[in-house]
Amino acid sequence: MIHPLTYIHPDAKVAPNVKIDPFTVIHKNVEIGEGTWIGSNVTIMEGARIGSNCRIFPGAVISAIPQDLKFANEETTVEIGNNTTIREYVTINRGTKDKWKTCIGNNCLIMAYSHIAHDCEVGDYCVFSNNTTLAGHITVGNNVVLAGMVAVQQFCKIGDHAFVTGGSLVRKDVPPYVKAAREPLSYVGVNSVGLKRRGFSLEKINHILDIYRIIFVKANNISKAIRIIEADFPATDERDEILSFIRESGRGIMRGYSTKANDDLA
Repeated sequence: MIHPLTYIHPDAKVAPNVKIDPFTVIHKNVEIGEGTWIGSNVTIMEGARIGSNCRIFPGAVISAIPQDLKFANEETTVEIGNNTTIREYVTINRGTKDKWKTCIGNNCLIMAYSHIAHDCEVGDYCVFSNNTTLAGHITVGNNVVLAGMVAVQQFCKIGDHAFVTGGSLVRKDVPPYVKAAREPLSYVGVNSVGLKRRGFSLEKINHILDIYRIIFVKANNISKAIRIIEADFPATDERDEILSFIRESGRGIMRGYSTKANDDLA
């Protein structure tokens, strides 16, 4: 299952049924789980931890040292979960002493030419379309879709079930369940299509929509919006997740809907 023109360092731990195509290089201190396929011309560098049944396409570079001048050769890792697909020429850098690792969850699809920098944390069932770029220290929740050529600034957070449209520049935190678009990045609604696909009822989707109307559409400041939501909306998992995300936001959340921002779309 391993082509003779592949190089595997003697200290690497590769499960017996892993398939590796020619001209791929596996460095030391690497672990690769069962059933994973690695295409040709892939470089998997020191510190990679790759789960079972993953697919890594030609040209990808996994676990190169961070592109961070503060990096001091500390021993860090890249950890990729099970059933995740890494397409052509994706680059994923290992962590620094900030978090000691870069993590990608299970069942993700990272499309061609995407870059995930040091100390990023990506949840399960995420889809990053072509040329998506994550700077360092970014946290992405579960079931997040980033369309093509999205660029995310360092230290940003993107909540569960969010959808960011193609070509967007993410400079602020994106709360859970929303669609984000325009420049500067703004709220454009709830990700109702994604939520329906994941089994959310119409009642729950409308509940989320009503909460975000208070936050983004009614021209309330954030403190006032939180007070209104706590007073007028019953406690639910979705309500509490939204409020916790906003309270814990380090960069502040993206802007709300405004008529002026949409003049060019009229």
